[in-house]
Amino acid sequence: MHKAYIKGISYYLPEKVLTNEELVKDFPEWSVERVASKIGIAERRVAGKEESTSDLAAAAARELFKEYNIDPKSIDYILLCTQSPDYFLPTTACLVQKMLDIPTTAGALDFNMGCSGFVYGLSLAKGLICGEIARNVLLITSEIYTKHIHPKDKINRTIFGDAAAACLISGDGFAEIGNFSLGTDGTGAENLMVKTGGIKYPEKQNDLTTDESGNIKSSDHLFMNGTKIFNFTLEKVPILVEETLKSNGLIKSDISLYVFHQANKYMLNFLRKKIIIEEEKFYYCMEKVGNTVSSTIPIALAEAAKENKLNGNVLLAGFGVGYSWAGTILKFQNKP
Repeated sequence: MHKAYIKGISYYLPEKVLTNEELVKDFPEWSVERVASKIGIAERRVAGKEESTSDLAAAAARELFKEYNIDPKSIDYILLCTQSPDYFLPTTACLVQKMLDIPTTAGALDFNMGCSGFVYGLSLAKGLICGEIARNVLLITSEIYTKHIHPKDKINRTIFGDAAAACLISGDGFAEIGNFSLGTDGTGAENLMVKTGGIKYPEKQNDLTTDESGNIKSSDHLFMNGTKIFNFTLEKVPILVEETLKSNGLIKSDISLYVFHQANKYMLNFLRKKIIIEEEKFYYCMEKVGNTVSSTIPIALAEAAKENKLNGNVLLAGFGVGYSWAGTILKFQNKP
């Protein structure tokens, strides 16, 4: 049976930095200390006015090519995960193919996933490699959520940042991709949504409302029901971890590091304690970048590699918008 491996992983952050100090100027009822301690985020990156998802995606891929000495001509499939595409059509992956001068013989497609998107992308890439459809798959996660967020939305502006990550999956490499546990529950779709702008609700509804706590809700911008998302996470993620271990024939003590979607520190701490994971085996990576949606896990992996924390079995768990969740094991053969 064929196997699939991660052969390289890099990321790109936009230049503009939004600090907590700048944020609390817009929301004086919040303090810098409160944001940092509860959310675990000190700053996040924000894409420029003229910067698009394809720009971030191509920049991340160029970092990957440079860091790992990869020839763009060797890529024969592009998978691009985004919920903020440049256009309805064509796909952003097609634009990136041209920007990177990847051969026209390569396949290229977008897939619309959020916080579970990187792990879903690994499953697609593994299928392409093991099915002998492709030899070198470029998996890119690129998201500009800040352009979905209303300027007065203090909660979402505090949490989300923009970024892109690029990963090369091939028939050899430093981390073997294990078996997957995947799940979907569309009954939670409305709890994390940008309602207008698509085919069903093409026109803006201009229905901005503010509750007694000053939180806003708008059909024309990103809406997140924090309580419902939190409850969904607490219900599904412990089961996801259990099923991911089971599908790979492992137990918790076999895992050297857990890398979850970096939603916010409060949620991750709650999950870690509920699942009973030792703090030294649980990786945090959001303080300087925020919640970058589908890019949180690859960014965390790239940073963990710099700290020499990637060895043995590493469990990945993505979860969020959809509802959607995905887990897998990376078996590190040697250092990235």
